[in-house]
Amino acid sequence: MPEPYKRQVFTDASEAVQALQFLYERNTRFLRDSFAALAAGGNLNRRYRAFYPEVSVVTNSFTLVDSRQAYGHMPTPGKFSTTITRPDMFESYLIEQLQLIMRNHGVPVEVSESQTPIPLHFAFYEGSHVDGTAAERIKRPIRDLFDVPDLDGTDDQIANGTFEVGPGGPRPLAPFTAQRIDYSLHRMTHYTATEPVHFQNFVLFTNYQFYIDEFVARARALMAEGGGGYEEFVEPGNFVTKAGEDRSADGLAGVRLPQMPAYHLKKPGHGGITMVNIGIGPSNAKTITDHIAVLRPHAWVMLGHCAGLRNTQALGDYVLAHAYVREDHVLDDDLPVWVPIPPLAEIQVALQEAVAEVTGLSGYDLKRIMRTGTVATIDNRNWELRDQRGPVQRLSQSRAIALDMESATIAANGFRFRVPYGTLLCVSDKPLHGELKLPGMATEFYKRQVAQHLTIGIRTMEKLAEMPMESLHSRKLRSFTETAFQ
Repeated sequence: MPEPYKRQVFTDASEAVQALQFLYERNTRFLRDSFAALAAGGNLNRRYRAFYPEVSVVTNSFTLVDSRQAYGHMPTPGKFSTTITRPDMFESYLIEQLQLIMRNHGVPVEVSESQTPIPLHFAFYEGSHVDGTAAERIKRPIRDLFDVPDLDGTDDQIANGTFEVGPGGPRPLAPFTAQRIDYSLHRMTHYTATEPVHFQNFVLFTNYQFYIDEFVARARALMAEGGGGYEEFVEPGNFVTKAGEDRSADGLAGVRLPQMPAYHLKKPGHGGITMVNIGIGPSNAKTITDHIAVLRPHAWVMLGHCAGLRNTQALGDYVLAHAYVREDHVLDDDLPVWVPIPPLAEIQVALQEAVAEVTGLSGYDLKRIMRTGTVATIDNRNWELRDQRGPVQRLSQSRAIALDMESATIAANGFRFRVPYGTLLCVSDKPLHGELKLPGMATEFYKRQVAQHLTIGIRTMEKLAEMPMESLHSRKLRSFTETAFQ
């Protein structure tokens, strides 16, 4: 193991984060160097171990703090701690969280080594290449020599509100442990073909490639024109186009798209927009939001197509979700269906204002093209093939106005992970009324509607980015006993 690290107490958040960075880099470098030495013929009769850094804080007072902000304070006196990974990537976030705690409670923070080993796999940064022959030269199982990922340390008990503190143990300071974060950082690279460091704090999800094509065309044009306030555009494969550059699309022709490709229109401080094509279905929707949540984004919004359920709707109309019927089932074990998923006023207002600005309609006239109501999310794409009496009756009783396969999942995971969420869908067919697109109509419909819908989504995110973050993060997403970190 590396030399033991002496606990340090800090009254300055920046200095505390610098110490976390030093400790993390030292310990992960030890594991990387040990692996390289073994591959070169080192001692196979030793075990190699290094621990995650830990930050902790103790408060002994019941004095109420200013709780108008949703985070930045502990609910009760006691010791609170969390393990830390990638403090280089989370530097601004960590400084903000620690500054709030110090200000609200008037206490210092302590940096130390935790008792949680760093798995060898997570000691390598994204994009690192480990020669396959190196592992072959090590004649013992890796698990005999190094710690490996432990599923007991990668669960969501803290976020789900089911975590139980052991006798005399500290309460959690953050919603995710270091190993849970590391797991998701590596999964994000796998699913999106972009490194987590590129992800922005405002995330758009879509279920159609048409939206991505439009987003890419606009982003490339923005870069060629100087950026318009954005500094870079990153595409799968980590291809970067900087503001002022005109990158040819031909250079990306050989890139094989991953399962859920991500595109990042970047601003300083991660203040730009990330767009992810999650494909179709609640499983993908849960998978990607499970992972992006560890980055602690400020908002995510679903833009996609849906089935309109009312005869008064027309193809191309918008649906602003204010409630959800959850028949996706992928979150039933984590968030029971009896838990309500409330609309968030800040997101709802931004979406409605963006629709009004882009379409030129307002007030009563806006109701011509947009309806606010319940969105039902189902896990069976071919629900129309079943006996209609069951599904249709449930949809009618719930007052649903639209049906899709992703929106409720994204909203529910936003609720579960305390990430502000919203949904704006576009009606692309009306199966209950036999109104489907004829051959050729689909292409024309997408050309006409996708551009406007995406413009609304981008404008919404820009509006949210202009808000104070303490106003955007809602207290209605917080449970009885919350972590101090956002």
